Amino acid sequence: MQPVARIGILGTGSYLPEHEVTNEALMELVTDTTPEWISRRTLIEARRFAAPDEATSDLATKAALAALTRAGIDADRIDYLIVSTSTGDSPQPPTASLVQHAIGAHRAAAFDINVVCAGFVFGLALADSLVATRPEAVVLVVAADIYSRILDFGDRRTAILFGDGAGAAVVGAVPAPYGLVDTELITRGDAHELIHVKAGGSRLPASAETVADGDHYFRMNGRGVRDFVLAGVPPVLADLLKRAGVTPGDVDHFVPHQANGMMIGELVEAAGLGDARTHLVLDRYGNTGSASAAIALDAAARAGELHDGELVLLAGFGGGMSVGAALLRWYGN
Repeated sequence: MQPVARIGILGTGSYLPEHEVTNEALMELVTDTTPEWISRRTLIEARRFAAPDEATSDLATKAALAALTRAGIDADRIDYLIVSTSTGDSPQPPTASLVQHAIGAHRAAAFDINVVCAGFVFGLALADSLVATRPEAVVLVVAADIYSRILDFGDRRTAILFGDGAGAAVVGAVPAPYGLVDTELITRGDAHELIHVKAGGSRLPASAETVADGDHYFRMNGRGVRDFVLAGVPPVLADLLKRAGVTPGDVDHFVPHQANGMMIGELVEAAGLGDARTHLVLDRYGNTGSASAAIALDAAARAGELHDGELVLLAGFGGGMSVGAALLRWYGN
């Protein structure tokens, strides 16, 4: 019997804005803290902020083009274009429509998903389903966020964490045993208040009052998020690995959402992934929302750190609250 094809990552790409904001430079915007305090609590040393004329679709477009180039695939070969973002250019149209037009993927069905920082992994799982129904399809999954536009720089608990960026992956069929082994996705809506932007939607439309009250800023219960991650993410990873018939010790690479360096260290220990190589880029890019795992994956791929046949575990977690995990057997270099 011929092995069933899986989807695999055919090429990755990323884009980070040029403007670097070090911890020292951030002190011009954030008060009551120091560069040393930020570094000690988060392991973040710098982040990138989008230029005034850059929107999320601009970042996404550049990451998408980089992934297409690395995969050696023309944009008009893309059948589906998925853009994960919680900071789209505008409420309408979908940011994916703008990216589709910009890259010339005229054949692609294009749409957004918003699973906040778990979005890249959710996008890969969705791509897997799409290729299952059309084995010849090629899917471009892009994750992009510009959090610098919605941060309250008077709130040092959140303002120090975030940066802007985009990551992308071209996915399509690869021969077994390569490619996506399995995914695990959960949402805990009862914890949705841990991360939110209060105003700007149908429940609380934009008004002079909401702007004056700062209701369009990103808000996060940092301690609550940490508790959610350390309690909720390891069981998701364990269930995925058990179903795939592997142990944490079999995992070669762990690519997590780049939330906070100290918290990721605790997560690695709680999940028993100490033998895996954990890939971090948050020291220089901060938390880039749904793009963070995609950017870290691209950095590892471009550096030649992921080798043929190795097991790569991706984990995303964020607002909603949602957790997504994906286990890949890496195809090529």
